[in-house]
Amino acid sequence: MLRFLRLSLVYSLMSIGVISCKSYQLTDVQPVSESKKTVENLYFSSPEDYVYKCQMDIYKNHVSGILIIKKLSETTHRVALTSDFGNKLIDFEISQDDFKLNYVLPDLDKKVVINFLKNDFRELLKKQYPIHESFENKDARIYLSKNDHKGYYLFFNKESRLLKKIIYTRNNKEKIDFTFEAKKHIFADSLNLQHKDFRINIKLVQITETESD
Repeated sequence: MLRFLRLSLVYSLMSIGVISCKSYQLTDVQPVSESKKTVENLYFSSPEDYVYKCQMDIYKNHVSGILIIKKLSETTHRVALTSDFGNKLIDFEISQDDFKLNYVLPDLDKKVVINFLKNDFRELLKKQYPIHESFENKDARIYLSKNDHKGYYLFFNKESRLLKKIIYTRNNKEKIDFTFEAKKHIFADSLNLQHKDFRINIKLVQITETESD
């Protein structure tokens, strides 16, 4: 908990500790034709609660807790993070166009902290992607979606047809890698969110009633 409360100090160092990003390019792929116009990330599309053990590594600070994601409507999700002891840390509602902060621990009520969480979860919970180009390699079908200065590379496993990875770019620079492990199209068993220009990593692991089995 004390480490989490020191996050505001860590964020003040971000401008010093930024890691340079190179232009992102696919390798060992070939272009393919595609009849589909859009692809979707369905991992957070169910009305059931998505409950995860959450670990955040932000520079040298380690934070753990419980993260709950709930779909409120076709466009909006609610996200709540508590400490391992059950203390609420932050609670917000988010869509691609709106953001409503329901609660934040006073020590975390910093603009840079809120923006970090808002931007990351907005990208994570984005559902629909128009297809601009399609590629494949031996393991995956890859779709490129573009929106102004943003780019998204979505990797679908050829055998399972499940979404395995999203690489988010801005101005053709790799910004965030989202890596998923899943058995179903609507639920990711685990997620690893890795920033490329900050030393920030978020890991989510599914919590279920049969977890101890």
